[in-house]
Amino acid sequence: MNKTITISLLSLFLISSCKEEKKEVKTFENAEVIAVKTATVGSLALAGNISVSGLVTTENETTYSFKIGGVVSGVFVEEGQFFRKGQLLATLDETEIRAGLNQSDLNVQKNERDYKRATNLYKDSVYTLEQVQNTRTGLDIARKQKDAVAFNVKYSKIYASADGFVAQKVANKGEIVGLGSPVLLINETSHNNNYLLKVGLTDTEWASTKIGQKAVVTLDGYPNKKFDAFVFRKSQSADRAIGSFQVELKLTMNDSKPAVGMFGKAEIKTDHSEDFIVIPYNSLLEADGNKAFVYVVENTKVKKRPVTIAKFENDKVFIQDGLQKSDKIVISNSAYLNEQSTIKIIK
Repeated sequence: MNKTITISLLSLFLISSCKEEKKEVKTFENAEVIAVKTATVGSLALAGNISVSGLVTTENETTYSFKIGGVVSGVFVEEGQFFRKGQLLATLDETEIRAGLNQSDLNVQKNERDYKRATNLYKDSVYTLEQVQNTRTGLDIARKQKDAVAFNVKYSKIYASADGFVAQKVANKGEIVGLGSPVLLINETSHNNNYLLKVGLTDTEWASTKIGQKAVVTLDGYPNKKFDAFVFRKSQSADRAIGSFQVELKLTMNDSKPAVGMFGKAEIKTDHSEDFIVIPYNSLLEADGNKAFVYVVENTKVKKRPVTIAKFENDKVFIQDGLQKSDKIVISNSAYLNEQSTIKIIK
């Protein structure tokens, strides 16, 4: 009796085990079929805008100096200080200059007397015509010398030729400076529209850029602002130091006054456009810089394909290379797939 019961229980155990084993196999088979959502890739003509960066400067960078040498008697601006057109910026000590002007004035008076006396003597037939002409020439020379000295006196003072600010103060009060030696390095900012962003372009970018093309600029010093700009100047030769072509963008700063040397980024709007494949952001796998992968549907299987990313825009990705317009890609459950997986497409 006990032996019969034992055999019966063993039979039930084996039957139960077989059912469980069969159930597990069925579950494993179901796990191989992965439900995914797919989408057909689209295309979009994207303007080939140029993204560049550079440093802020101004349209005119000028060195102010005295026409003659001498002792600096005063520099009335400091580095970083703004000034207005016509403002007195620096002067030379005029002691020596005024002495030279007085000397030239006395020389003119002496030659005037000589000429007057020679004219009277010529009337009395004492002086010849040549002697009178010589004294007249001496007078003319003296007057020209006085004009030259007076001109130098005028340029013993430095006045601002335009609105701007001091980038560097080279000389100070009491220093002796030579003819043409730098005293102030300035940047002009007439009407606050002389600010430029100097950027470097590649050969292809330079060729697609034209004077007057619009741009949008952001500056690190003004993170929440965007400034309108346009292509102002293009260099006709490459910078030998860095190998790029220099292009200057003129900024519309409104009330903002950035510092020279401030870092900025620009988006130059060009005329040409380029077709790109557009896919959803969540279809990307293993994105690294401008490289990534996507799964492309092939019947009930998938193929992992490398792609090159052109740019991101919100939840869209613009693909430069790796996909065709007819490709269908996986946009969900990509993390659970491999190339041996069987897929089931759901809506």
